[in-house]
Amino acid sequence: MGVFEEVAIEGHEQILFGYDQVSGLKAIIAIHSTALGPALGGTRFFPYESEEAALQDVLRLSKGMTSKAAAAGLDLGGGKAVIIGDPREDKSERLFRAYGRIVDSLQGRYITAEDVGTTPSDMDVVRRETKWALGNSVALGGSGDPSPVTARGLVAAAKAVAHKLWGDSELTGRRFAVQGVGKVGSAFAQLLAEARAEVIVSDAYESAVEAAVEKYGVKPVEPDEIHKVDCDFFSPCALGGILNADTIPELNCQAVVGSANNQLATEADAERLAERGILYAPDFVVNAGGLINVYDELHGYSRTRALHRVDAIYDATLEILKTADELGVNPNQAAIEVANRRIEMIGGLRKFRRNGDDRN
Repeated sequence: MGVFEEVAIEGHEQILFGYDQVSGLKAIIAIHSTALGPALGGTRFFPYESEEAALQDVLRLSKGMTSKAAAAGLDLGGGKAVIIGDPREDKSERLFRAYGRIVDSLQGRYITAEDVGTTPSDMDVVRRETKWALGNSVALGGSGDPSPVTARGLVAAAKAVAHKLWGDSELTGRRFAVQGVGKVGSAFAQLLAEARAEVIVSDAYESAVEAAVEKYGVKPVEPDEIHKVDCDFFSPCALGGILNADTIPELNCQAVVGSANNQLATEADAERLAERGILYAPDFVVNAGGLINVYDELHGYSRTRALHRVDAIYDATLEILKTADELGVNPNQAAIEVANRRIEMIGGLRKFRRNGDDRN
């Protein structure tokens, strides 16, 4: 399948390929939709096995950002970027400044931030070449690392799911199986431990598990066993595609609430979960805390305001679950319907231009 065919399948607006020979930068920026506003999405720095794999990932991730922003009620579209390489070896000032100039060439149609493999300090370097980079360090007036805020949103979503399932939003004594204790997963495990929940963790990196065990008193299991743990909540906080035809029959949980993007390998897997009686809280609804946090930077960052909106993920999750019941569909379908309705209703306002410089 050619590039244009792949882009056409999901209705993307624009794909930009960026290359800098000196630094070795190979970047792809995908703008899925600007119907509600400029496309905002993080930059993922990852050692993809091929350029085709990188393209498929950025197309999938950018589409998810459209739904995430719409479901969260933000005036943003959906976009994402990937840089092909090993973030432990390939980062350099030249690379991120070259990337910043590529971002700047889009004149605000795409706004970047950190993601897997990038940090606030990386965004500070990107910011030297463009104003369209968020998630900067606190020293530069940014919101800093969004991981703790994303984790806070997950807790709010888990409380909503607990209220739906058991009529009580209290998480004390609930058992969570957290897959992945990177930046978000570790912060989530900490908040759960502080809430006196029982937490079991795994990660591909043994050092990350050891750190979580030492800091938070959680229990470790092997990576290939975490999704099989008998628990109340299974929480995928690593890479996507974990919920699929092979793993769903092995789940032993009541609900799924996690931060990973694209947890469902296919949309059919949402129905597989429903058929098993497992309540799935859509990833793009529950992991929106980081996006909400950096979005606030566009208005002069206020942590109090940002956290207030992140805590509202509790209400957003309950509303999605209510809509699913009313429509007789699974929660993932309900969340997509809510997002699409907002894009359809609000996106049409774009035709009323304020002036010739109005790009949003």
